[in-house]
Amino acid sequence: MAIRALSRSKLINFSPSILQSLQKPSQKSPLFSDSHLPIQNPQPKNPNFSHNRLYHDGRPRGPLWRGKKMIGKEALFVILGMKRFKDDEEMMNKFVKSHVKRLLKMDMIAVLTELERQDEVELALKMFRIIQKEPWYRPDVYMYKDLIISLAKSKKMEDAMQVWENMRKDELFPDSQTYAEVIRGFLRYGSPADAMNIYEDMKNSPDPPEELPFRILLKGLLPHPLLRNRVKQDFEEMFPERHIYDPPEEIFGMR
Repeated sequence: MAIRALSRSKLINFSPSILQSLQKPSQKSPLFSDSHLPIQNPQPKNPNFSHNRLYHDGRPRGPLWRGKKMIGKEALFVILGMKRFKDDEEMMNKFVKSHVKRLLKMDMIAVLTELERQDEVELALKMFRIIQKEPWYRPDVYMYKDLIISLAKSKKMEDAMQVWENMRKDELFPDSQTYAEVIRGFLRYGSPADAMNIYEDMKNSPDPPEELPFRILLKGLLPHPLLRNRVKQDFEEMFPERHIYDPPEEIFGMR
């Protein structure tokens, strides 16, 4: 374009030799050659970063970011309100009607999860009953599991068994962790008979039992040798390659 514009110009007349020199590819001046510039080695690509991003985009990362995203302002307000009115039934019922029932599905689940994390098991149980009355509710084994484990750790075994019965009515079966925590809870509660009932239910579960509930039960039944021997026989049949440590009977006064 520049050559064509110069050739059509009436102000300046170029000779054919000058035009030929303009049409030739320009040669770089030695002053601006690449040999005088420092060579920078490119940074090696890190396969651990997707899209070769070598900078931080400013967002928090890890479980903190996920946890903050799950709890909104409305859910946090409901958590604080339920904790404030937990000893006042009248105010609690008004707060539930005016604020709790207006929450969206994910906010309700976030409130339930946060109450369980804070060991507010009575409020978590109340929130679970509210969720069960929602039209979108469908029985979920993981929701049952988290609530039962929270109740068992807080030694609220009567409430835990009520939730357990509701779960069985919904034709849901707990996993090995739930069995282990409920068995441990009954042993701490001082009720080995109820722990054995859960143990029998575990053996009839469609999923094969795991080793952890057996070991918890064997340890908790040391003061009850007859029940312990019964569980020990089942353990040896199901896990023949595993070994069980039997402490001396004198330690526990079982002579």
